[in-house]
Formats: sequence, C-alpha cells, structure tokens
Amino acid sequence: MPAPLMTIASTPEPPATADVVVIGGGIVGVCTAWFLRQAGLSVALIEKGRIGAEQSSRNWGWCRQQNRDARLLGMATASLTLWEQIMADTGEDLGFRRCGLVYVSDDEAELEGWAKWCDFGRAAGVETQMLGADAASDRGGVTGKRWRGGVWAPTDGIADTASAAPRIARAVMAAGGSVHQFCAARGIETEAGRIASVVTESGTIRTQAVVVAGGAWTSSFCRQLGISFPQATIRASALSLMPGAPDVPDAFHSKEATLTRRADGALTLAVSQLARVDPTPQSLRYAWRFLPMFLARRDVLSAGDLRAMFSGQETLRHWAMDKPTPMERHRILDPRPDADTVARILDQARRFVPQLTTLPVQAAWSGFIDSTPDGLPVIDAAPGPEGLVLASGFSGQGFGTGPGAGRLAADLVMGRTSTIPSAGLELARLHRGRAKVAGM
Repeated sequence: MPAPLMTIASTPEPPATADVVVIGGGIVGVCTAWFLRQAGLSVALIEKGRIGAEQSSRNWGWCRQQNRDARLLGMATASLTLWEQIMADTGEDLGFRRCGLVYVSDDEAELEGWAKWCDFGRAAGVETQMLGADAASDRGGVTGKRWRGGVWAPTDGIADTASAAPRIARAVMAAGGSVHQFCAARGIETEAGRIASVVTESGTIRTQAVVVAGGAWTSSFCRQLGISFPQATIRASALSLMPGAPDVPDAFHSKEATLTRRADGALTLAVSQLARVDPTPQSLRYAWRFLPMFLARRDVLSAGDLRAMFSGQETLRHWAMDKPTPMERHRILDPRPDADTVARILDQARRFVPQLTTLPVQAAWSGFIDSTPDGLPVIDAAPGPEGLVLASGFSGQGFGTGPGAGRLAADLVMGRTSTIPSAGLELARLHRGRAKVAGM
C-alpha cells in the first residue's frame, strides 16, 4: 500500500534542449530544479514514476538539526530557513512548521548521548535543551507515565511528506521549468568526455549538465556510466492513523515509537529499531564496505528478505538506451510492508500513547532507503563525464535536508561557491577505506 501522496499533472513533452536535466523527482530533485530555475537556467525534471512517490513520501517528515552528524548539521540548519523561503517564494503550503521536536527516554546511556549532542549543538548555534524528569514527563504527559529525561528542540519542525515534493515540482513548472512523470531517464550520452544529452523513454534532451538524484536507483544508474557508488537498501515500514488523535506533540519520539502529526490531522507511526537490511546485487557487491555501519547500528537493523533483490533498483546489469530499462518495469518502489512489523508498530505506539487505541489505521507502507557505508549522502561533482553532479545516498536524512541539498547541488552545477557546507560529502570518501559512520 503506498503512502498518502498528492498527485500533479506533468509537462506534456520533454524539451529538445535544457541547460540542466535533473533525474529523480524526490524532495532533493525538485529542490535542485527549483533553485536552478530561480537562477534563470532552463531545467527539465525527469521522474520514472510519480513525483515524491518513493522515500520522499514514506518518511517521518521531520526537519531537524537535533542529533545530526556534525558533517550534515550545517545543511540541516540552512534547510530550515530554506523550507520557509521556498514556501514564501512559491506560495505553496509545504506543511512546514517549526513545531519543535520532543524526545523522551528512560535509558540513561541514551540520555547521556543526547546530552553530549546538546552541548555540541549549542556550541554550533542550535537551540536545544535537555529535559529533566519533571519536564520530560510534562511534555510526554499523553503517555501517562513518568520519564527519566528527554530533549526539547524548539526550532526544529516537520513538513508534509504527502505534498511537499509535488508542490515544489508544481512551482518549478509555474516558474517555466518542465516536469516529466512516467518518463524514465535511460542513460547519458557524452561527447569528448562531457555530457551531451540525456536519453529518456520519451525522447532525447540535449544538455551539458545533469544532476542524478535517483535515490535507491542511483547506484545502478551510475554503474551505466562506469562510476562506482556504494549503496545498500534499507527497508523501513510505517503506518498512519486516521485524524482525531488526542493532544500528542506534533513530533514525538522514544524507543517505543515515533509519532508525527500529518497535515491532514492523521498521525504517522514508526519504530526506528525495526528497519530491515534486504540483500541486493549491489549491496552484496559492497558488503565489506557496509560491515562497520551494520555493526554500529545492529541494535536498529535486522536481516530482511529477498523482495529488494527482484525490485530492479540495485541491479548489476548494463542496459541499452533503446530498450525498456528496469526503471520502466518498476515505476514506483512500493515494497509490501511486513504484517508483523506493522502490527508491532501499532501495538508499541498504542502502549506508548494509550488514547491511540480508538483510532483506526489509515494506511501502512514500506520504503527503500538509499544508504551509504557511513550513513551520509554524496553531493558531489563526481568523477565521470564533465557536467555530472550526484545528490543521493541520504540514508534516511533526505527529506528534512532536501532544500539545503538542492541548493548545494544547484550551486555545484553552476560552479558557485555554496553557502551550504559540503565537506565530507564527496564520493571519493567512500573509496578511501573505512568511512566514519555518521552519529550524534
């Protein structure tokens, strides 16, 4: 069952030429296209399925600085302002609001880790504060229990996963760009080592610059270009309850469950410890690179099954550009959620907040998270044909940081010095031995 998603119309036909082609219609791709168009470049956004239909509509919707790895904190901070800027400039309601994030815990080690991050975060200019037992129990009063402690991040927030990417894509079209759904990019043609065109199933677009923001499909697409992009598939499940929830904080987290109030009043429920590692040809190829990350996160990752093996997104195949590709056979990655995982999420959430017991389930879904060996994205003018920029591998952090990532990718295309920090996000780091796994 897919996650709730707003659908939009497409531009009828791809253009013959464009200054930049953006491949991938998730939140990073649409933000990249928006900033490129704002800079006056002609841009064509290509999406094999629907805008926002994969991980950009299947996540929690959190837009946070709290507990970010230091290498991604600057982008996360900038993204909060950019969410507001995009809404102001487009007139589109992306559901973004700085509602604050609440974390509660009875685990002393977890609280110590949060406290260390709070010290770091405050030194970096982030407004964050630890909560003692009284304050945590007050903010978590809906649970009906006393908590040992927690965190309050007042300037962080959430955005609407069901409509943010489609609304930004619609703004791209209103600004003169083009957006093409159900139009897979089959490959890139080059001349003298530089990008010359993008071949799509609906025709060829002449261009000298391409941004690949393909999410779970990026590794196999890069393979067609002779670029090694270490990537693994992590499958996570979530569900939503119908509107009518009690006075639950808009964004509320514990080990028991994570709750997010959606724009329609429904609640998204998830449990971070229930993610699955599904083997795929690409992840098996890069398994030794991922071992440190799997070991570091063994408390939140468990072995999955073979459903991702046959979904096509991480194939080792080379495909022809004049024939249908795996992307056309699998337009939208929509893995079947595990019934036992969904049942466990629902049970834990209702134990966490007992008043949720009366609310029926609205929808349940799973999604494939594009993950790198260190849990950080690649945003880089990668080795390969001149004019290529990669923006992928967000490891579950793409939605909240999407605006900052899009600004950085657009700046790389235009050769500008970006205000968004990029140190530690280059592709080469993943090929220099053991990468430092992202953490607090």
